[in-house]
Amino acid sequence: MTARTPKQRPAAQRSFPWRRVIGAGVTALVWAVIALVLLVGFYAIDLPDIDQATQNVRHPSVVLRSPEGEVFASFGDLYGEALDLPDIAPTIPEAVLATEDRRFYSHVGVDPIGLARALFTDLRAGHMVQGGSTITQQLAKNLFLKPEKTLKRKVQELLVALWLERRLSKERILALYLNRVYFGSGTYGVDAAARRYFNVSARKVSLYQAAAIAGLLKAPSRYSPLNNPEAGHKRTLDVLANMVDAGMITTAQADIAAIEGAASLVRRPSPTGRYFADWIMGQVEAIGEVQGQDIVVTTTLDPKLERSAESLLAATIDGPGAKAQVSQGAVVVLSPDGAVRALTGGADYDESQFNRATQALRQPGSAFKPFIYLAAMEQGASPDDTMLDGPIDLGGWQPTNFTGGYEGVVTLRHALAESINTVAVRLIERVGPRRVIALAHRLGITSDLNDNASLALGTSEVKPLDLVTAYAAFANGGEAVAPYGIAEITDRKGAVLWRREGGGLGRVISPPALAKMTELLTGVITDGTGKAAALDRPAAGKTGTTQDYRDAWFLGFTADYVAGVWLGNDDQRHAMRKVTGGSLPAQLWKQVMLAAHRGLPARPLNGGVEGQAETPEGETPASNAGGGIDALIRGLLGR
Repeated sequence: MTARTPKQRPAAQRSFPWRRVIGAGVTALVWAVIALVLLVGFYAIDLPDIDQATQNVRHPSVVLRSPEGEVFASFGDLYGEALDLPDIAPTIPEAVLATEDRRFYSHVGVDPIGLARALFTDLRAGHMVQGGSTITQQLAKNLFLKPEKTLKRKVQELLVALWLERRLSKERILALYLNRVYFGSGTYGVDAAARRYFNVSARKVSLYQAAAIAGLLKAPSRYSPLNNPEAGHKRTLDVLANMVDAGMITTAQADIAAIEGAASLVRRPSPTGRYFADWIMGQVEAIGEVQGQDIVVTTTLDPKLERSAESLLAATIDGPGAKAQVSQGAVVVLSPDGAVRALTGGADYDESQFNRATQALRQPGSAFKPFIYLAAMEQGASPDDTMLDGPIDLGGWQPTNFTGGYEGVVTLRHALAESINTVAVRLIERVGPRRVIALAHRLGITSDLNDNASLALGTSEVKPLDLVTAYAAFANGGEAVAPYGIAEITDRKGAVLWRREGGGLGRVISPPALAKMTELLTGVITDGTGKAAALDRPAAGKTGTTQDYRDAWFLGFTADYVAGVWLGNDDQRHAMRKVTGGSLPAQLWKQVMLAAHRGLPARPLNGGVEGQAETPEGETPASNAGGGIDALIRGLLGR
């Protein structure tokens, strides 16, 4: 008998293998959890020391201010006062939370709702529009982790955020974030940002200022009130709208804040003294006593005069200078003791940071002639001595005058006033180039000078700041000075770390010679090539123009200030269009000096009649060292 097999059921009637699927799922889940734990554990191995990272870390910063306390520049990472949350103006955390993380007080460090909303917004826009990071995540990312975009860093960010939420209160996390996050322009923390952008403490910011600070978090450079005030204002309006939407302020409050903010935006001045600030920083770095500390540098800069010098130079180059093919310039103003009151090293700092006042080497032309005349005056010459203005041949070199003609026998007074080249060459041949070089170096010229007769025509290059410094000896009674811009350096609490001490470098011009030079240089303005520089008070100076109009200068002084102007082009192959020292430079010098002397009474020059006293018995003028040839010089000069 044959066995019967069971009749098979149709496929539709078979039961689904749920047990097998569930088992596989549980197994996969277990392995996923294990993998996740291993991944988290692996990435947690090299997490930073979070306890140490939450401590305040200070980086050295430098703040530059005027003698009156006006802050005009800052460098380095600037940290303000570390404030507890109750000490910060409440509008700041409100603005930050309304814009960056509205559910801050309800999430655990990660906000799934915020992530979902950001993902939906980004997908709908087709590109990255919103970020889903909470403030806690941002704190973790900015303070504890590297900015690299990797899976490891993202996992570590989540781990640190969860750790922070477990270990710290919400108030502590928010305060830590507000005190440490970057707000642009080298500022870290809301107090530094408030002081940098609005010159107030974070304790006392207005609603508009709080919104502006919060708006910087998205893009500090793009929305900086200093770099881009228009974009910053628009971003601030967005933050105010966020605060209204979050119920933190009313629409009326936002409107009033916007109006007040727009008004303050118009009044905010542009950055001042950036060439000067760069020059100062080079000196600060050489002062060992202040290294590694947050410091405040009290400088000699007069911000009002500096702004005038900057705007006047720019107006000259953009206006008449453009027609005359002038693209660059420099302006330096000193007090007679060497204190730098204004220093402008170019037409536009944003376009070129090269400081033409302190770094450029240019031929001074006839602006160098006073040193030749001074050497002669120290040897006994007089403004009324005479010399021949006529053809001269020195080994095949035949210097000529700017006019192309000759006047015959002229006084030294007339020769300097009219900047006659042949007389200057004959004069340096008499006194000797080496004597002139030594004198120029004693007065403040630091560059190498050619030991030949062409030096009389200003063929050796000098720095504008050096040339103005050398002229300071004519203004202050005959003392050599060193230009300086730092008066004092303190820490941020006001304790003095360094203070300038000492004054001049000693007498380099005897009183009789100074009186003669003052007479000669005054004649340049009253009767010579520098008439365009005439002021409403006693003034003296000298024009300078180099070959083919590549450089044009005016250097001069009063009893209160000594100043110099240079105009030209960086590419010395490009000549200006017949610009002489007595034209645009003299006009610009006059405008700058009128701004400097506004409100000051007119005073006689320091080298005037009162400076004609004889040298004290037994004292030898510094620039007459090795002298004793007065009679010979007088004979050579035609007397």
